[in-house]
Amino acid sequence: MSVSLTLPDGSVRSYPGPVSGTTLATDIGPGLAKAALAMRIDGKLVDLAAVIERDAKIEIITRKSPEALDLLRHDCAHVMAEAVQELFPGTQVTIGPSVENGFYYDFAREQPFTPADLEVIEKRMHEIVDRDEAIAREVWDRDKAAAFFLDKGEIYKAEIIRDLAQSEEISLYRQGDFIDLCLGPHLPSTAKLGHGFKLTKVAGAYWRGDHRNAMLQRIYGTAWRDEKELKEYLTRLEEAERRDHRKLGREMDLFHLQEEAAGSIFWHPKGWTLYRALENYIRRKIEADDYVEVRTPQLVDSSLYIASGHWEMYGDNMLKVPVDEGRRMFGVKPMNCPGHVQIFNQGLVSYRDLPMRMAEFGCCHRNEPSGALHGIMRVRQFVQDDAHIFCTADQVVAETKRFCRLLESVYADLGFSEFKVILATRPDKRIGTDAEWDKNEADLGAAIEAAGMTYEIAPGEGAFYGPKIEFHLKDAIGRTWQCGTHQLDSLLPQRLDASYIAADGSKQRPVMLHRAILGSLERFIGILIEHYAGHLPLWLAPTQAVVATITSDADGYAAQVAAALRARGLRVEVDTRNEKINLKVREHSLTKAPYMLVLGKREAENAQVALRKLHGGEQAVLALDAAIEQLVAEATPPG
Repeated sequence: MSVSLTLPDGSVRSYPGPVSGTTLATDIGPGLAKAALAMRIDGKLVDLAAVIERDAKIEIITRKSPEALDLLRHDCAHVMAEAVQELFPGTQVTIGPSVENGFYYDFAREQPFTPADLEVIEKRMHEIVDRDEAIAREVWDRDKAAAFFLDKGEIYKAEIIRDLAQSEEISLYRQGDFIDLCLGPHLPSTAKLGHGFKLTKVAGAYWRGDHRNAMLQRIYGTAWRDEKELKEYLTRLEEAERRDHRKLGREMDLFHLQEEAAGSIFWHPKGWTLYRALENYIRRKIEADDYVEVRTPQLVDSSLYIASGHWEMYGDNMLKVPVDEGRRMFGVKPMNCPGHVQIFNQGLVSYRDLPMRMAEFGCCHRNEPSGALHGIMRVRQFVQDDAHIFCTADQVVAETKRFCRLLESVYADLGFSEFKVILATRPDKRIGTDAEWDKNEADLGAAIEAAGMTYEIAPGEGAFYGPKIEFHLKDAIGRTWQCGTHQLDSLLPQRLDASYIAADGSKQRPVMLHRAILGSLERFIGILIEHYAGHLPLWLAPTQAVVATITSDADGYAAQVAAALRARGLRVEVDTRNEKINLKVREHSLTKAPYMLVLGKREAENAQVALRKLHGGEQAVLALDAAIEQLVAEATPPG
């Protein structure tokens, strides 16, 4: 029986019978045979050695393919497991997947791994790569496979086999003397992995994520296509550590966190100044875009959240408070949407009133696990630049386009020129019918296209009440952050009995568009701090200028300069300490103050200032009035 294989360029190769991917790659050319890592058969990723027994569409996977990184990282986990068992006999291997930027493997071993152990393991991994061990898939009988691992003392692997569905094929991969249970696919040999990897840390992890199970040791690593990519990634890690908002927050005296209020932020005066500057900016932007601002309660009876679906679908993430001697249960507001529907429902709304754009800088609380908390990026108490657009179905496209333009302008103002758009579709846990979801997903996809944006799909990542557009910002060192959202919801208005009077006098349900640009203000401030490495644009900087004297002769003039700057709305500190100017420059540079106005006897006599940019070191002597005008122009917020 002949086999015809269609390649990505549309060309067809025919064989008299079944053929392996290895043979196909070799026939196409020696360069491809050398570069080939795996293949796709009709869209399914499989080993290169797999045999193709029927007509199919075939794609050979190389290092340049999008799938390559996951493949390399998964193999790196296996090579690490082989190295560990060679170096530390008796260690049990459990599971070892690829993850974002790398991989890990969980090991059962009584003695803890040390940083020195990681160096030894990494060295052995490089040796295993150099051995060029062939990697081969084998299908085993279920009982034989379980017995094999039990005989080796691998109780975890035997448990995994026992728990697999009876219909599941039991596949093992052999490389050298190492055999592991795995679905695959894998590289043809260990040499194909290359040397672009590094072990990074060891941590504890419960077996299968259950605290009632044994504690295992998880070794993390990172893996890339080559050593150049690895070096670039490690450089990014170093840069990310330098920019860490928690470190810079301390240096800049913006905020602190403490155990007595885990997940909530203590904003210091400078941090709160930054917070208000950002909040006031976004408030001006939405007011100019015809939003009305409202305020809704922090505590609401559970009946409202039951009606909206949040109590059932989101209840584990809510903080709940018993009142009236425990006879009633209230929820601490986790989001603003049910409250906004209550405002919409007060009085009759005509189709002429739509779209209605309702915004709130609402303080929300969510019961985040303590292990998930991270500085001001992941907290339990936060404020969103949240809004809901109540509109007709016919207005969805226009409102989506309008929102996208607003979002683009805000991101540009804040220094973000690049972002990715993702359409997140129905999750497993949701309300509504499949037909309603089909329509809402199609409508939202059409709205993104009408806005002139391309997008990717994130299956199952939508909200429980509707699909959503996610906007992922790229920062100065290439990391992405999911900030803005735009969600299409036809279900909450139904559940909370929202309606408007249509042109024909009938009552109709509005569509509700949930949208945010920054998301959590707290988290966005953390992103801004890291994006700018603390050197915020002048309009956002908590202290915009420091007036510093060289000698005490200029102290009186320093007070006059500071008063003149403050009169023009600039945020100013004065430093007249009896210290050398170089010390003052160093100290205020650490706090990331953008400018210093250096004053001595000559500047005082001539009504001048030495205007010094602390990040960059440029300095110019200017007339006081000219310096003020320059600073005022730069400090004026966008728009």
